[in-house]
Amino acid sequence: MARMTAAEAAVEILKREGVTNLFGLPGAAINPFYSAIRKRGGLHHTLARHVEGASHMAEGYTRAKAGNIGVCIGTSGPAGTDMITGLYSASADSIPILCITGQAPVAKLHKEDFQAVDIASIAKPLTKMAVTVLEPAQVPGAFQQAFHLMRSGRPGPVLIDLPIDVQMAEIEFDIDTYEPLPVYKPSATRAQVEKALNLLQASERPLIVAGGGVVNADAADLLVEFAELTGVPVVPTLMGWGAIPDDHPLTAGMVGLQTSHRYGNESLLASDFVIGIGNRWANRHTGNDTSIYTSGRKIVHVDIEPTQIGRVFAPDYGIVSDAKAALQLFVEVARERKAAELLKDYSAWAASCQERKATLLRKTHFDNVPIKPQRVYEEMNKAFGRDVRYVTTIGLSQIQAAQLLHVYKDRHWINAGQAGPLGWTVPAALGVATAVPDETVVALSGDYDFQFMIEELAVGAQFQIPYVHVVVNNAYLGLIRQAQRQFDMDFCVQLSFENVNAPELNGYGVDHVKVAEGLGCKAIRVFDPSEIGSALEQAKKLAAEFKVPVIVEVILERVTNVSMGLQINGVNEFEELATEPGDAPTALLGG
Repeated sequence: MARMTAAEAAVEILKREGVTNLFGLPGAAINPFYSAIRKRGGLHHTLARHVEGASHMAEGYTRAKAGNIGVCIGTSGPAGTDMITGLYSASADSIPILCITGQAPVAKLHKEDFQAVDIASIAKPLTKMAVTVLEPAQVPGAFQQAFHLMRSGRPGPVLIDLPIDVQMAEIEFDIDTYEPLPVYKPSATRAQVEKALNLLQASERPLIVAGGGVVNADAADLLVEFAELTGVPVVPTLMGWGAIPDDHPLTAGMVGLQTSHRYGNESLLASDFVIGIGNRWANRHTGNDTSIYTSGRKIVHVDIEPTQIGRVFAPDYGIVSDAKAALQLFVEVARERKAAELLKDYSAWAASCQERKATLLRKTHFDNVPIKPQRVYEEMNKAFGRDVRYVTTIGLSQIQAAQLLHVYKDRHWINAGQAGPLGWTVPAALGVATAVPDETVVALSGDYDFQFMIEELAVGAQFQIPYVHVVVNNAYLGLIRQAQRQFDMDFCVQLSFENVNAPELNGYGVDHVKVAEGLGCKAIRVFDPSEIGSALEQAKKLAAEFKVPVIVEVILERVTNVSMGLQINGVNEFEELATEPGDAPTALLGG
């Protein structure tokens, strides 16, 4: 046993639980914890410019690598409330992050002390645990339980609130005998997997829907093996994108109202059976009228969270299981049936999915000036290749990127899926780049998302966190403008103005290049589509040379209506479609 402050015990537990990186901002009520970080050593701390930014950095850090848990730290009062958006985003996408906040002394919690707020009550609906620790000797147990809960069942965030006097109090604690608690994850049974496979084998045109739970469980390889054993095509959800490579011959494309492919929607509508693994049946995937999605096909749903089964619609059969545990059994049983020649041949059905994939393409090759956004994603595919990790959040830029970019590996499309907070992209990209410092990280933002937390670029400059950030600038809240069409208005969504310091922008408003350079980064602006490719190549070189974020701003046409609709059988394409070779990226037929 050793005598140490409760804050020092917490720091030692963080290290024993595998934490290496912290993101946050010191302040009066959390300074004892920072003192413990400095005294105990062994943890790298990145100083954010905004506490919400710190929470999104923690998210990006977790999402980038299996086993990571991002930790964000702030002082009392507004620091905790600033983290709420990060907790919401993490909770919505089943991402474990740990938020640690300082707090007023225990004796003053009911006295409306300066920057004293009941952050645990505020955060409770968005976390698996939110607690203000009132006794110093309870700090080790609170942290041990936090890691147990974050990793068990459906992953998610936790908030621990530490009054300043609790942090400073000395306790007896033996870190040498500390052990993390066993992680609980439900597992499918052999009988359940046999029944699900029997239902699949009774179908003629089956699909596998692979959700974010496959990625969270680090089960992408098992998913691909299961698909290959059975010959069943795979539809990744937005959060599961990359679990099977885009060019795999069994990838059928994404389904949905916005972040989807024409061929994916058509294959889903042609199917007669769907097994969803680790997915939520999110409304942007199924459409608002779920009867269109479910009619004419049997549905099996596998999910780690019992209350997800039947939440959106009642499946024909449900299995509560961690995606990896389920897929291990699916692979085992499928192998046995294949060896016994009991698996049905789905090659004709898979070939029809590939035919749709080869022909139902959207046009990307436009030479227009101002630049059409489709051309940007075509050039990004060429410039960044198979190993790039994309980071983005919301807006027309994210929707069209999901329609036109290609992803080949799990955790290589990192997206705030359900919450979609503007401003998420810059800090999340910094968290991702911190987690995988030797890989190519490329963020994508519209101009408004970019402006929301643009100050976090200085963090990348200060701590030498290089990545490339593509900003597609139409000086509009583009997604909201498109949504306002139903109200016959274009109101409070224009970001354009004549910048007296940058007349060359011709009314596009904010000079993002100067702002980025002022924050210590490098930046390039592109007006001509023929220059996009060279700008992206230059950005990669600048990021490698200067070890800072590099912004590539592409000036777009002001208005582009991006393909979307209210139902999966009623997506409005708006723009012309690919009809000739060279109109669209090479069809991804495998190989």
